[in-house]
Amino acid sequence: MSVAVSVVEDDPGVRSSLTKLINSSPGYRCVSQHSTAENALAELPRLKPNVVLMDINLPGMNGVECVRQLKPQLPATQVIMLTVYQNTDHIFKALAAGATGYMLKQTPPAELLAAIGEVHAGGSPMSGHIARKIVQSFQEPPAEPNADVAALSPREVEVLDLLAKGFLYKEIAEQMKISYATVHTHIRHVYEKLHVRSRTEAVAMHLGQGRNRREPNAN
Repeated sequence: MSVAVSVVEDDPGVRSSLTKLINSSPGYRCVSQHSTAENALAELPRLKPNVVLMDINLPGMNGVECVRQLKPQLPATQVIMLTVYQNTDHIFKALAAGATGYMLKQTPPAELLAAIGEVHAGGSPMSGHIARKIVQSFQEPPAEPNADVAALSPREVEVLDLLAKGFLYKEIAEQMKISYATVHTHIRHVYEKLHVRSRTEAVAMHLGQGRNRREPNAN
């Protein structure tokens, strides 16, 4: 029995080429074509294809969201994302949404057909480049931890304390009896030492780990 395949692709040329490839290959048949995610969601639950080739960059709803909504309705249907994107974030979002395979559009026809057969048989086909990216994402060394609040000088900690309490720069200057420019300098040093780029990030780190490291027990 042939593998029933549906194509969700907004580019007419690509959609036509995929359809011709599938229909001209023994053991495969294209049961539907869809130019939008919305149309696919309306039609595919009735058609119940074995495999769906899904583009990511669709007009309106994107392919990842389409898969997320489609899978609960068609749990037995396998979805291969067929896209130009090699971005790791796109890959993980698609797989998390329910896609089983992830292939690039420049994949040779024979490899694409093999991928359709593989996913239908229970596999998870991926282009070599994609598989390598996923492996690399797990092999990347953990990022160096941010320097902690203990690295700050007492004056910098005092400035950070006042930031955490919601004081404005001018109010911090008045409270600490220093110039507005000096406040700016202290805050710049805080950001540099904590490797953060915003007041919110600095305060979050401060509240999370700073207080217990700089306040000795009162005995």
